[in-house]
Amino acid sequence: MRKGRNLLGRHHQGKRSSTVALVLSMLLMLTIVLLVLLALGIFSLPIGSDDDDSSFYLHDRITFKRKRLLVGDIDGDGAGKRGDQWTEILSWEPRAFLYHNFLSKEECEYLINLAKPHMAKSTVVDSKTGQSKDSRVRTSSGTFLRRGRDKIIRTIEKRIADFTFIPVEHGEGLQVLHYEEGQKYEPHFDYFLDEFNTKNGGQRIATVLMYLSDVEEGGETVFPAAQGDISSRPGWNNSSECAKKGLHVKPKMGDALLFWSMRPDATLDPSSLHGMWLSCD
Repeated sequence: MRKGRNLLGRHHQGKRSSTVALVLSMLLMLTIVLLVLLALGIFSLPIGSDDDDSSFYLHDRITFKRKRLLVGDIDGDGAGKRGDQWTEILSWEPRAFLYHNFLSKEECEYLINLAKPHMAKSTVVDSKTGQSKDSRVRTSSGTFLRRGRDKIIRTIEKRIADFTFIPVEHGEGLQVLHYEEGQKYEPHFDYFLDEFNTKNGGQRIATVLMYLSDVEEGGETVFPAAQGDISSRPGWNNSSECAKKGLHVKPKMGDALLFWSMRPDATLDPSSLHGMWLSCD
């Protein structure tokens, strides 16, 4: 009997040791994952002072701010130096995130000058044929930049891939758009509703909008179908009438807006409906 009890005691001790080892292994794995996310800038620790309104707050909007560590040429092969970079969670329906100072001023100006000679009337995709066509719902001008065309473009594309966790080769070429006073792009989805595009290039799952200039008024990207208490967000009363149609992001040079057109379960997300106006009727 004593021998049986001794054996039973050793069995429990071995089981307890295995449990402790498993817990320690899980904690080690979690630590490694957090370190990787911090290194990539996808997650950051909230820091700031009492007089910094944007340091960290919780409501319907969550803001994380991190200090920029200047070690050599942190921007790699990009043009110019970027300011403090931090990511703001705007919404979960749709999933939308704002990356502050994603581009430097020099990179914004480079893209504008590169695209300016080639700007033409913007088109939309015909849902029946998958072909491009003119439409009154989109009155801007724009042009596409060939993927990987030069060192700066490749650097920006790599930065987008790091932000989204989507490989560069799965992305489309950059498209530069310009809106004059009174121009617009009425609410639309970025995902495809036709078989032509989905068969040839696959479904669009996410979009990154990079703002190349500041605007005095209007020009917000608006999500009219977004869920949540949108009117309680800071700055709502100072927003344009167009912006008050839903969740919105005001253009700021260098910022990048990432939103997902598909949910994590690969279904299309109708709350990703979005549009842009430079003036409202």
